[in-house]
Amino acid sequence: MLFDRRLVAGLAGLLTATRVSADACTEDLVIDDFTTWLTGFNNLGSENGDDGSMTAIAATPGYVVFTPKADDSSYFYESFACQPAITDGYNAIEFTVVGPANGSFALELQTLSSCSDETGAYNSSWNFVEGLTGERQTINLPLDGWDDAPNYDAIVGLAWSTFSENEVNWSVGNVTLIVGLHGRALPSPTAPPFAARAANAAPAATSEADACTNLLIDDWESQSRLTFLGYNALDQTSSDDASMASIIVSNHRLLLTPVDEDSYFYSEFGCLDVGTTYGGISFRIKASRGTEFSVSIGYAADTCSTNPDDEGQSSSLSTDDLNWTFDGTEKLYSLPFSAFSGVGGSKLTLIYFEGFSHNVSFGPMSFYCGDEASEYQLPTDVPTSPAVTQPTPSTTPASKNLVIDTFKDSESNDLGEWHGADEEGMVATFGNNVVTLHTNDSDLSWYTQLAGQCRDLREYGGGYLHFAYSGSNKFSIALQQHNEKCDDTIKPFPETWDSLEAARYATSSDIYIPISHFNVNLTRVVGFALKGFYSTTPTKITKIEIVDELPSGWGEIPPKLASGNLVFSCTRPNSFAVAIDDGDPQFAARVVEILEAADIPVTFFTVGLPLLDESNGLADIYKDMASRGHQIALHSYTHPPMEGLPDEASIDWEYTNDVGAVKQVFGDGVHTNYFRPPFGTEGARMRQRLAAVLDDPSPYIVEWSIDIEDWLWAESDTPEKQLDAFERDVKAGGNLMVMHYLYNSTVELLPEFIRVAKGTGKRLMRVDQCLEDPNAPPLD
Repeated sequence: MLFDRRLVAGLAGLLTATRVSADACTEDLVIDDFTTWLTGFNNLGSENGDDGSMTAIAATPGYVVFTPKADDSSYFYESFACQPAITDGYNAIEFTVVGPANGSFALELQTLSSCSDETGAYNSSWNFVEGLTGERQTINLPLDGWDDAPNYDAIVGLAWSTFSENEVNWSVGNVTLIVGLHGRALPSPTAPPFAARAANAAPAATSEADACTNLLIDDWESQSRLTFLGYNALDQTSSDDASMASIIVSNHRLLLTPVDEDSYFYSEFGCLDVGTTYGGISFRIKASRGTEFSVSIGYAADTCSTNPDDEGQSSSLSTDDLNWTFDGTEKLYSLPFSAFSGVGGSKLTLIYFEGFSHNVSFGPMSFYCGDEASEYQLPTDVPTSPAVTQPTPSTTPASKNLVIDTFKDSESNDLGEWHGADEEGMVATFGNNVVTLHTNDSDLSWYTQLAGQCRDLREYGGGYLHFAYSGSNKFSIALQQHNEKCDDTIKPFPETWDSLEAARYATSSDIYIPISHFNVNLTRVVGFALKGFYSTTPTKITKIEIVDELPSGWGEIPPKLASGNLVFSCTRPNSFAVAIDDGDPQFAARVVEILEAADIPVTFFTVGLPLLDESNGLADIYKDMASRGHQIALHSYTHPPMEGLPDEASIDWEYTNDVGAVKQVFGDGVHTNYFRPPFGTEGARMRQRLAAVLDDPSPYIVEWSIDIEDWLWAESDTPEKQLDAFERDVKAGGNLMVMHYLYNSTVELLPEFIRVAKGTGKRLMRVDQCLEDPNAPPLD
């Protein structure tokens, strides 16, 4: 009978099927991670979709978002070639889901009588999932106990339907056939706010028609450029003013999910005189059948107003006016200026979208030349900097092995030391001698300790760190070094670590890393950390150990790549460094005033894109600060969590553009190899690529040992707690600080921070000076 078996979301302890062949698979089978959505196929090369049954549907890597119609007819399906799941060792279906709190839905399992005969009609079996949390969570459904006794050895499809609430957004993600059950819940990502900014100067239109190429408005290169800083590719303001349910940038596509028809999105041009050069705007759109919205072009007939409250003139057309129709596939659409009343020959100021009936996806948007619409072509041959290798010390071969963790206990490893995560969001699920790690935050880590204080690992220095694992290897492995006193009450703790890229040393089942590749002091190590996860695909680990030799036939170990110097504190005796990250331009002049009164040199870590914004005055302020002896250092181009970026090209884009912005403002004479990771997010890839882009094996990745916690207290009812946090970390030995001038309360406490720092008797100086860099300006 339909829905005669109910499963409460997150229920643990369910039975699994046990009929597994000797040739059973050892890895999960990803059915759909939605990275191939635009092709109309899932990861197995088969069709997926809703057959137009939804009010709206769109996807980004990791999940699909859809809105069921009010008539209960909506469904979403995944098809695939017949899977003998039990024979192949799969015993459960796993996926993530977001739905209304206490909501429910049905999942249909479609099976055949046999995979040898795929010509007949499929049979349907059902599971009814209820009690949803309202947040993204992971659902595990064992291949056992479904109604009507389906043939789990001949699965051909899945379908989600019978949603408890219609006309609201639902989401399904990372659909997988798994070898084991996990049972975990994922947190929802959040994005920090950033101060609004004034309009920038407009780009110049191409003067000669025969030399004309499409002028890019936005290629959706960077999530943080759009949603954190609020810029498009023209360095102009672009935003939804928080009117959308979500804005996702991925794979050069913009996915807009409206809250309702009052949601809007716009992208400004400054004051662009298109003349007769550009005839319109073109971009790809993917939307479900029946989608409607309106497009407005802002313009000025003669001179653009400098008054921000002057909305200027605009001309609007609906998708019906434009004769645009959608069918769920991506197509190129154009907005000829001739169709918009008053726009032709004017100075253009913005494009504005509103009245969305459904979710939409936009491709790269550009002005096209002349009267014939053409598409902007993304660069295909982007040069990359070669990796920088680093010599490793000679070592004595290890004489014995060390089993560190076989995950028998959820609280401690085989050495009797602690293992676990330091923050919520890193979900660790323990099974029979296995842990499954799953997170969507590259800033989170999972640890397994070698000692409560310090451990001397030199006797294993010639050995290899071995992981037996399955699933994703898209993470970093760090060996952490304790401070000189081996005292975790003294800052910093840990003192530093070196992070290596797991995938470089991995097969699909094992990882072998020479201990000598970790550039740390082996006489006082703390333990290993798994960090910098840049995939939501889970990682299963069954063993962590150090072995004295590689297995027979393993092959060649890749060279050690340079990963720079990760620093949390000054090394010069009796030194203290004030290191300030970017903030709100309106507070910059006050910061300058305070520093001049205190007569101290500091280091500014500056984000590259706002530095190029002529309207905010930051470039002139920083040039003045540099002339006064302050250090200018790197802080990325658009402020993303660097290790969480999807690939090396995205990481390189941030570094290359940041370096380019600094050179553009300060000239070729200013070169810095100091970088502070946005949010402090660190990992092997961002360190390796920093060394590669700078062509320097030893750049500085600068963290901090004093956190004023402005992100926590600055806008609270107790902003003075920023000073409490500062004093706490100073008393614990911290001497390298982090602060932002995002908030007035923080800026006005800066004199107090300086007073407390001077009260320690230490000398205040730049970061490069406190690290005894021979290239730093000498101390007076």
